[in-house]
Amino acid sequence: MWGVLDCVCTSISSSSYYYEGERLARLLKSIHKEIESTKTLEGNSLPEKFWFKQQFAIGVNEVTRVLERMSPVSESGRSLQQSHVMCINHKVPSVHLQAILIASDCNPKWLAKHLPSLASSRKVPLIFVKDKRGGSLRLGELVKLKTAIAIGVKARGNAINEIVEGILCGNETNPDTDCQI
Repeated sequence: MWGVLDCVCTSISSSSYYYEGERLARLLKSIHKEIESTKTLEGNSLPEKFWFKQQFAIGVNEVTRVLERMSPVSESGRSLQQSHVMCINHKVPSVHLQAILIASDCNPKWLAKHLPSLASSRKVPLIFVKDKRGGSLRLGELVKLKTAIAIGVKARGNAINEIVEGILCGNETNPDTDCQI
């Protein structure tokens, strides 16, 4: 499937990445560390379930909903809705996704088949997660659920977004230290 067996992390296109093995463990550990520190910094005034919903779009349906509410981006980088006259009743999306984590062990495959093309039209990068235990189990652990096929990271300008931006730029951090790998 898309050359995932050929190497540990393959960039399929400029906006798709595969993570498995030790690299996946480091990725998830650093994201988990930032989730915990962001929760601590923001205080725990909200129940955990609501706090996670503010930070992430959890599940295929919610990720799809947020992507569909985002306006498509043309090849020039401009939003296609900016070039057309907007309807008075049209709501500008208040939530944008910085990246989408997708479990590559999704079964049946058609559940998440539409996400890569939808994310590509919105210029949202994809991070495919593959693990022997199951990528959906590993993603579920991040948001304290049993499983999660897809998690969209909402762009909110916090420490979670900084770590994801570093990952997307190729600057993976070691969760045990603050230095670059």
